[in-house]
Amino acid sequence: MYTGEEIMQESDSTTAAIQFINSTSCHIFLTGKAGTGKTTFLKNLSGRTHKQLAIVAPTGIAALNAGGVTIHSQFLLPFGMFIPDRDLSPAADQSGSFYTSHTLAQKHPINSLRKQVLRSIDLLVIDEVSMLRADLLDAIDYRMKAARGNFTQSFGGVQLLLIGDLYQLPPVVKRDEELMLKRYYHSAWFFESKALKQDGFAYIELDKIFRQHDDKFIQLLNNLRNNRPTPDDIAELNRHYKSAEEIQNLKDVITLTTHNYKAEELNIRALNQLSTPPHYVYASVEGEFPESMFPAQQKLELREGAQIMFTRNDSEDKMYFNGKLATVKSIAGDDIKVEMAGSNTLYTLKKSLWENKRYTIDSATLEIDDEVIGTFEQYPVKLAWAITIHKSQGLTFDTAIIDVGQAFADGQVYVALSRLRSLEGLIMRTRIDPNVISTDKQIVTFSTVNNRPEMLPDKIKIKQHEYIRQLIKKTFDFEALVKECIYIQRNQKETSAEEAALKPVLEQLINALLREKDNTIKFGRQLLSLLDGNHTDQLSDRIRKGSAYYKDFLYQQVTLLLSHIEEMRLKKRVKSYLNSLLDLDQFFCKKLEAVDKALYLTESILGGVTQFDFSVFTLERASARGKILEQIRKDMPKLPDKKKRRKRKEEGDTHEITLGLLKSGMTVAEIAAARGLVAGTIESHLAKLIGVGRLSIHEYMDSQKVTMIANAIGEMPDGFTPKDLFLKLGGKFDYGQLRAVMNHMTFTSSESTT
Repeated sequence: MYTGEEIMQESDSTTAAIQFINSTSCHIFLTGKAGTGKTTFLKNLSGRTHKQLAIVAPTGIAALNAGGVTIHSQFLLPFGMFIPDRDLSPAADQSGSFYTSHTLAQKHPINSLRKQVLRSIDLLVIDEVSMLRADLLDAIDYRMKAARGNFTQSFGGVQLLLIGDLYQLPPVVKRDEELMLKRYYHSAWFFESKALKQDGFAYIELDKIFRQHDDKFIQLLNNLRNNRPTPDDIAELNRHYKSAEEIQNLKDVITLTTHNYKAEELNIRALNQLSTPPHYVYASVEGEFPESMFPAQQKLELREGAQIMFTRNDSEDKMYFNGKLATVKSIAGDDIKVEMAGSNTLYTLKKSLWENKRYTIDSATLEIDDEVIGTFEQYPVKLAWAITIHKSQGLTFDTAIIDVGQAFADGQVYVALSRLRSLEGLIMRTRIDPNVISTDKQIVTFSTVNNRPEMLPDKIKIKQHEYIRQLIKKTFDFEALVKECIYIQRNQKETSAEEAALKPVLEQLINALLREKDNTIKFGRQLLSLLDGNHTDQLSDRIRKGSAYYKDFLYQQVTLLLSHIEEMRLKKRVKSYLNSLLDLDQFFCKKLEAVDKALYLTESILGGVTQFDFSVFTLERASARGKILEQIRKDMPKLPDKKKRRKRKEEGDTHEITLGLLKSGMTVAEIAAARGLVAGTIESHLAKLIGVGRLSIHEYMDSQKVTMIANAIGEMPDGFTPKDLFLKLGGKFDYGQLRAVMNHMTFTSSESTT
C-alpha cells in the first residue's frame, strides 16, 4: 500500500542546500521539478538547522500548508504595490493602491512584539516563491532593515531561503499596476527584486525525482518544461486520447482542466446524477482562523456514491496521500466509510485539525516561538470528479483525465501532466496541440543562466569564509547596542520627572559599552588576522577566551537592564518606554546568543561540519536570565497592597463577566464577540475559573472529552507542557480545553488532600 511519503535518500543538491543554510549567510533559491521533494525538505528543515527561522508564504492556504504565516500578516503590509522610492508620485498617491517605505513607517508601523520577532529571525523561509512579486520582496527587505536597524545588508542581515518552482504558478499583476511595475522592474518575478540583487543568491535545484520513476515520462516532462517538446513527445501524449464515450464509463479517475467553470460543471453534473440524499458536515472553527485560509469546505456535502479526494497526507495511519481518490460507500451519522481507489480498501473517515499560528517571543529564552491562535477541524476531503490545474499543484494522482485543449497560461500542460506518477495513468480528453505548450522565456533564461551546480562547491567555500568573517566582526562589536540605547534616549521626549531620574541607567549602559569599544576593535582585527592566516588553533583559543570575557561583561549589563525593567513595570504611563527597554533586552540576548555560537560555529565550519545543535546554550541563557530576575524580584519592594487589591479586583471582574455570559447559555465564540476579545482569552478565563473551583469542568466541556484528556494526562511524564499533551492527543483538542482539564485535575487533587 502506498503511504504517500516515499523513502527519500539525501541527494547532493539537498546536502548542498543544508550546507549553505547552516554555514553561510548567502541567500538561497531552492527549486526543483514537480515531485523532487521541496515540501519534504521544508517540513524537515527546522530539525536540521541551528538558525531561528520563520516561514511565510504569499497566500493563506500556502502558508497553512507550509506551516507558517502569510507575508502580509507577518510584515503588516497593505495590499497593493510597493514602490521602491521614498515618495509617491501625485497620480500614484491619489489611486491609493501604492505604498512606499515612508508610507509603511508612517501609516503602518509595527509594534514592539512584531519587531522583536523580526529581530529574532536568522533565516526567513518564503515558500511558493513563484507567486511572490519583486516589489513585495522589496517591501519585506525594508521591514527587515527597519526592525533590525541594519540598512547596509539586504533584509537587515537575515538569510533568505526562497522555495518554489517558477515553471508553475506565476505572480499576479493587476491591470492598474502594470505600468508602474514596469517603471521599476524588468518583470514581476521575485528575482527582479532590488534587494535580492544587492547581495545575490545561490541557485540550488533538487534533481532527484520521487513522483515519477519512468525515464521516458521524465524526459517527456523535461521537454515540456523547457519548451522543447519533440514530435515523438506529442505523438506519445496523443496515444492516450480517449473519446467522451470511453471516458464516461471510467471510475476512480479525476479530470484536470484549465478553467474553474469547467471543473464546477463536471462536479455538479456528477453529483446531481446520484440519487442518494445529501449529508452535510460542518467544520469546527475556533479562535482566529480567517475564511481565506479554510483548507477544506466549512459546509461539506457528501453523498453515498460521491467521488472524493483527500486533501492532506495521512501522517498517522498512512492510508492516504494528498490527491488520493475514494468513493463514499456509507454514511451513518458521523460514521462515514469510503472505498479507496485502486485497492478497494474500506476506510472510516477521520477529521483533521489545521492550526493557524503567529510568531511570538518565548518569555524565558527571548527566542522566536509560535503560538496557535486558531484551529479548523474538518474531514480532509473534497468532492473530486474534476479540479483545475491551478488547484492541483502539490497533488499526486495514479490516474487522471487531462483536459488542456484550452490551455491559456504558461506551463499549464506541464503542471497537469506532472501530477501523474506514470504515463500508464494518463487519459487525454483532447488531443494535444503543440501551440498550447508554452513556458515563459524569462524563466527558461533565468534558470539556464543561474543553474550552475558545478560551481556550488567553490561558491560555498567562498561564502563560508565570508560568513565566519561576518560572524567575528558582528559578534565582537557592540556598536548596534550603543545605537539602540541612544535611540531609546532620543525617543523619550515626553518624560515625567520620575522617569527622567531613572534615565542614568541607559547612560550607564552606553558608557559601559563605549569603554569596551577600543578593546573590541583590536580583538576583532586580531581574530580576522588569525582567520586569514589560517591559524585555526590560535583562532579557536582567542575566541574561547574572548567569549568567556564578553559573556561575563554582557551579563553584568543585562542584570542592570533587567533591574531597570522591573522598576518600570511598577510605574504608570511608561508603556512606550518599557516596550523600548524590552526591545533592548532582546538586543542584549541576541548578542549573548552570538557570543555563545561564535567558537563552535567557527571551529565546526572550518572543520567541515555543517549541522549543529545549540539547544544547550539556549537553556543555559534562559536559566541564567531566570536566576537574575528571581534575585532582582526578591530584592525589590513589594507591590503596594492597594495596587495588588485593584489588580486582583480587575482580574476578578473580567473573569466573572465571562462566567456570567457562559452560564447565560453563550458559547465561547459568542462571548468573545460580545466582549471584543479573542476566543483564546475567554478560554483562559474559563480555565482559571475551573482551577479555583468557580466553574465545574462539566459545565464547560462534554464528559467524554474530559475523560479522554484526563486519561492522556495520566500517561504524560513529569514536567510535560500543554504542547506535549496537544501532540499526544493528535491535535484533537485545542489548548483552551487542555488547560481547562489540567486545572480541573489540579483543583480536584488539592481538594481531596485537604
